[in-house]
Amino acid sequence: MPANATSKIKLKKKPGKKIKTEAKLTLKSIPFWIGFDLGGTKMLACVLDEDYHVLGTARKSTNGSDGQIKGRKKITTVIQEAITAAGVDPKGLQGIGIGCPGLVNPEKGILINAPNLGWKNMGLAGILKTAFKKPVAVLNDVDAGTFGEYKLGAGKGARSLLGIFPGTGVGSGFVYDGKLVMGRSVSAMELGMVYVPGTHLGSAVPGAVMIEDLTSRLAVASQAGIACYRGQLPELDKKTRGNLREIRSKALSAAYNSAEPAAVSMIRNSVSYLGMGIATVVNLLAPDQITLGGGLVEEIPQVYLTLLKEEVNRYALPSLSRGIKYSLAKLGGNAVAVGSVAWLREQKP
Repeated sequence: MPANATSKIKLKKKPGKKIKTEAKLTLKSIPFWIGFDLGGTKMLACVLDEDYHVLGTARKSTNGSDGQIKGRKKITTVIQEAITAAGVDPKGLQGIGIGCPGLVNPEKGILINAPNLGWKNMGLAGILKTAFKKPVAVLNDVDAGTFGEYKLGAGKGARSLLGIFPGTGVGSGFVYDGKLVMGRSVSAMELGMVYVPGTHLGSAVPGAVMIEDLTSRLAVASQAGIACYRGQLPELDKKTRGNLREIRSKALSAAYNSAEPAAVSMIRNSVSYLGMGIATVVNLLAPDQITLGGGLVEEIPQVYLTLLKEEVNRYALPSLSRGIKYSLAKLGGNAVAVGSVAWLREQKP
């Protein structure tokens, strides 16, 4: 195969004007993979070389409410745009890994249910194999991010890694001895969906509440909105007017760092409940390492690293929690894309 492939673009000649009749676009002829992060808000395609360097990206708003048909067309379009942005010959594509926000069937490559998108039973592997004629791996997005951290990020060298990512919900993934912990035909590790005693007005089960309703960034922001209304967070209220969509991680961390009592209380309570949930996983699976990620974690990392460790030690068996290494995720916004490709490349053809 030649080192470079040349694509010719012909331009029509207009009367009375002298223009170039031919332009050459040189494409890099190298093997590459597509890592795709299908998020609730945006979708991101990354072109990765064999060393996981990002060669080009493309993104669009997901707009799940537009429906699955438009969604799958948008996914293939974003992949094509990323390949163009990277300047690589499409013939070099080796495979596609995609991380999805919800339950998936990794074996059949089906997105079973993505609540934040309203999409169900979407055969992503079949759609992408038809469009690009290459192998496809479909994972839960947090599984993908955790596997990426295990292979190339904060968890490199660990035997087992628990990944925890508080965001709109609370995502978790677990890698043991190089393998993701999953069911036979469905993704697992839905820590955020575990019920604990307690309640709130939106709880589907009276007397019980899901962990993510107490510990996610969205849960903290919701409580902060109430505190703004009550005059308990005046500075945050000035910045956001108590608008839930505006109460993001940076605004919450600013309120916490300003030592506003309401902000300190709600964030510490949130981390405490998260520690209780993680302690359950520690008692069951005894991870070597726990890696934390997500916007709020990135804004106030020491709060999570220090306080969470204290809370896990409080609720987990001492012989199982002793010696666990705590770390911050390193791969950032590309974790899902990188991890899904890393998982794809680990699988036997």
